[in-house]
Amino acid sequence: MSTLEKVYGIHAVSSLLSHHGDSVEQLYVQAGRQDRRIQGLIDQAARFGVKAQQVTRQFLDEQCPGVHQGVLALGRPISGEKQEQDLFVLLDGLDHQPFLLVLDGVTDPHNLGACLRSAEAAGVDAVIVPKDKSVQLNPTVRKVACGAAEIVPFIAVTNLARTLQDLQQRGIWIFGAAGEADQSLYQADLKGSLAIVMGSEGKGLRRLTREHCDTLISIPMAGEVSSLNVSVSTGICLFEAVRQRSK
Repeated sequence: MSTLEKVYGIHAVSSLLSHHGDSVEQLYVQAGRQDRRIQGLIDQAARFGVKAQQVTRQFLDEQCPGVHQGVLALGRPISGEKQEQDLFVLLDGLDHQPFLLVLDGVTDPHNLGACLRSAEAAGVDAVIVPKDKSVQLNPTVRKVACGAAEIVPFIAVTNLARTLQDLQQRGIWIFGAAGEADQSLYQADLKGSLAIVMGSEGKGLRRLTREHCDTLISIPMAGEVSSLNVSVSTGICLFEAVRQRSK
């Protein structure tokens, strides 16, 4: 089992079967679960010649580091990560102005999963992260993302500052979220080609990343709390862009 990648949770397994069903080799479901969602996964797997195996909840608890909702899929590893060159191929193929999310060193898999989920819901074309000092796709990220990890292109780059420069040369405006920024998120023009850059938990944007942003924006805070969780901030920024771009 150690050579196969684990994906657990109803939404994550359903998305895996929908987008990479041919990679799935085993499907485990909790004995006694008869609901429609589980049956739907069993039917999806059957189309790829995979027969679901009934197992105990204890077995699933031991195999899954998080809430499994009674289902675990094992498949050939799918990193899901793309490289810098894949980003520019993707951009060349777009028929609309690019809408990108850059995460500068998010290290908590729950935060990354939540950011991916928001990105997919907002229609983001790709999520970009640095390869170093940043969590990559793993079973926890996929579970929290509820299927978004299998949908949104996830691009890990060697040099984030250089990638931002390359995006700027393509006419993509770089907006960095920073609490001390003078310009409010709601004052910024987010309707064109853009990348929204969010910093890491606690430290925010790194100096070099900050220097490569065209504009810094902040989320107005009316209460006493000085900052928001990065995944919450990401959702706010992305959907303000969605609001403006839908006009």
